[in-house]
Amino acid sequence: MAIKCIARLRSRRVVQDHLPQASNEAAVGGGCCWANLPPELIWEVLSRIEDTESSWPQRKNVVACAGVCRSWRIIIKQIVKVPQLTGKLTFPISVKQPGPKDSLLQCFIKRNRSTQTYHLYLGLTNSLLDVGKFLLAARKYRHPTCTDYIISLQAEDITKGRNAYVGRLRSNFLGTKFTVFDGQPPHAGSKMAKSRSSRLANLKQVSPKAPFSNYPMAHISYELNSLGSRGPRRMQCNMNTIPATSIAPGGLAPIQAEFSLNNVNPSPPIPILHSKSASMENFLSGPFSNQKNGGLVLTNKAPRWHEQLQCWCLNFHGRVTVASVKNFQLVASPENGPAGPEHEKIILQFGKVGKDLFTMD
Repeated sequence: MAIKCIARLRSRRVVQDHLPQASNEAAVGGGCCWANLPPELIWEVLSRIEDTESSWPQRKNVVACAGVCRSWRIIIKQIVKVPQLTGKLTFPISVKQPGPKDSLLQCFIKRNRSTQTYHLYLGLTNSLLDVGKFLLAARKYRHPTCTDYIISLQAEDITKGRNAYVGRLRSNFLGTKFTVFDGQPPHAGSKMAKSRSSRLANLKQVSPKAPFSNYPMAHISYELNSLGSRGPRRMQCNMNTIPATSIAPGGLAPIQAEFSLNNVNPSPPIPILHSKSASMENFLSGPFSNQKNGGLVLTNKAPRWHEQLQCWCLNFHGRVTVASVKNFQLVASPENGPAGPEHEKIILQFGKVGKDLFTMD
């Protein structure tokens, strides 16, 4: 009953958002009867909701509580812990925060070939036919020398809406080197990468409204192994903003607390682990190289050759059903320090389960 009242109050607040500023501030800031409840009582009620609504779609009630008024929103932000500690995704900023160490968040990606779009969903069950909870969308844009994937919080109109823009992925012409850009600076002193490639991002054909800030967060490279085209490719990911110590026992990765308004005035700083490499343009066109810059380095887990099946195999524990060169598992590279159990733990796995359906955990 309390949750239903909260939902009705939240819908009432949507109407209040269209009222004049003075009356709106009174409603959101403390004039609301729910905001005048004793803080101890509010904390107890919201804590119980947080504990009981542990998964989607029930978890939408936790989000609804944050929309009641400012005082409730402040308390709910203190109660709700980050996915790194709880494994729960709650607010949109969760998609930019590290996941739990002891388990994988099961997600899947749907590809639409006609619109060149991709949609990321959080799995709600163990079924590969799950409807899922929408998380992110991306649209592919081709250029003469590279390809951009614009990433948005909106499922449909990916090219519009400044507040929905999250970042982008850029590949070189061959599709062997990729760079992940964040739409907001990870810390106050961050500088955008300036190159001919970054100027291309401001072309109207990419997106007329998205704020294309270039804050490089990660680099991904592919190369053929010693067997050439007959063997699996080698994949390496250099994470600029995640220290190698984060995979050690007790280690934690930096966290962005919230989205910045219009990508300005960022959240608490996340350190960028700068490398001594050349510019972004050189990375996208240059040879494969390791970046020993203190950042976490991920590499694909080496598959084994199956004599009976005559193919390279990895154990995806039932999450992948179609053989594909795109299937991979990422683990911490030995470059991060002496090999240990943490280097065997799968951090991310991706695989094909249908013509246009992929799992990503």
